Amino acid sequence: MNEPVDWPRVLVEHRRWLAIVLRARGIEAGAVEEVLQEVHAEALRSADRLRDPAKVAPWLYRIAVTCALLYRRRLGRRRRHEERYAAELSEPSSSAEPDPLDWLLAEEQQRIVREALTKLTSRDAELLLLKYTEDWSYRQLAEHLGVTTSAVEARLHRAREKLRRSLAQMAPEIVPR
Repeated sequence: MNEPVDWPRVLVEHRRWLAIVLRARGIEAGAVEEVLQEVHAEALRSADRLRDPAKVAPWLYRIAVTCALLYRRRLGRRRRHEERYAAELSEPSSSAEPDPLDWLLAEEQQRIVREALTKLTSRDAELLLLKYTEDWSYRQLAEHLGVTTSAVEARLHRAREKLRRSLAQMAPEIVPR
């Protein structure tokens, strides 16, 4: 018989990588905590549906992806309402003081990389972010995403190639040769 899941421990243990999954799915940094709360609430509501406690990571992953999609749908509706309201007001925008050149160039490069990441599929972006921002091993990625290490290796290879091609088209000067 399966042991009961220690939900407080499990949710804390998986919090960081689930936040990265949410960011890769287009959730803004300021909203990640809100969506993580939704993920935790849904996990607790659906705890009886977890068949194998050893596979809690892939189960949480699916919940996080679903919560991200629902959040983005709500956000899209909210933005459309805000845009309509802003168009009605049509206020002129105020201009901010220019920032130093070094900061601007670094910000531009980050923007280009972020934009290139958005051109990838969510799955590719998640893999790259977990691998290179969190320094996860292939084994860790495989366990948490519910796939084999061979699948992770192949997906990472393809994702890196797609990112490299996208960056080469957008800004060839930042792509290493």
